[in-house]
Amino acid sequence: MSGAFHGATVVTLDAKGRLAIPTRLRDALLASARHLVLSAHPEGCVLLYPPSAWEPVREKAESFPSFHPQASWWKRLLLGFEEHVVPDGSGRILVSGALRQHAKLERDVMMVGQGAYFELWDSGLWNAKLAQALSGPATPPPGMEDFSL
Repeated sequence: MSGAFHGATVVTLDAKGRLAIPTRLRDALLASARHLVLSAHPEGCVLLYPPSAWEPVREKAESFPSFHPQASWWKRLLLGFEEHVVPDGSGRILVSGALRQHAKLERDVMMVGQGAYFELWDSGLWNAKLAQALSGPATPPPGMEDFSL
């Protein structure tokens, strides 16, 4: 996989809030360290990073201006919710109650690859946001005008 995480899969949280990382992704996620990093995304999902990919994000977030209201909230989310988790022998990680509450994670979780990391979305919320995004205009957003499939 060479550090690039793609694709989407549905995973299930157990009653204790543990998420089983699919076997096909586990080795690549844990290639650089024995732990993973979880944090909160401002749009309402949980971020799942290998530590080597998380460090540049953390460094940038630490430099956000503390007197800018929106930057302060992003910093609070990214750094305040940061957790380092070690998978158990079955490849499960515990998603804390605070992160589950932030992302409204209950049982079915959509794990969506974003290149260097994964987003974890409540499956119902993911489906609603996806439908909303697909119902909008088919024109690319600013800066992507030359993008072609």
